[in-house]
Amino acid sequence: MDNRYTIKAYDRAAAVSYAHTWSFGRNPRYLDFSELGGDCTNFTSQCIYAGSGVMNYTPIYGWYYISASNRTASWTGARFLYKFLTTNEGQGPFAREVSQSEVVPGDMISFSKANGHIYHSPFIVEVGSPPTRDNILVAAHTIDVDYQPLSSYEYDIAHFLHIEGVRV
Repeated sequence: MDNRYTIKAYDRAAAVSYAHTWSFGRNPRYLDFSELGGDCTNFTSQCIYAGSGVMNYTPIYGWYYISASNRTASWTGARFLYKFLTTNEGQGPFAREVSQSEVVPGDMISFSKANGHIYHSPFIVEVGSPPTRDNILVAAHTIDVDYQPLSSYEYDIAHFLHIEGVRV
């Protein structure tokens, strides 16, 4: 890891607040990708950015959104966001895959098919104790939801990503 970065806390409350504010609407600062393959990862990236305040402007492999035509694949692509968060050693948020029992509000889920293809990125807004499929609640776009139980989704594998911090 590059020692020029310091780690700051991820503001989970700000990220969750953003999710509730925009779960049934669209922030005009960002293009709505609903008709372009889906808006779920764009929305989850916005939530994470609300809690991190830092983008990674590394061309191709970073995580940023300047405009619809000037952004990284990781901002809007489910598999690319998963890869960025779990491998990022540079500026911006970073995460690790954890078990269902370790998630907290402000984390995210990557749904994949059995073959490993990641296709959806809901954002976790509430977690019961102990965390179960019925009390892990998410916000998401494309099909807009807020406080939606994980148990309402059909998927092969749920990859739980715990946002560990933000490098600045």
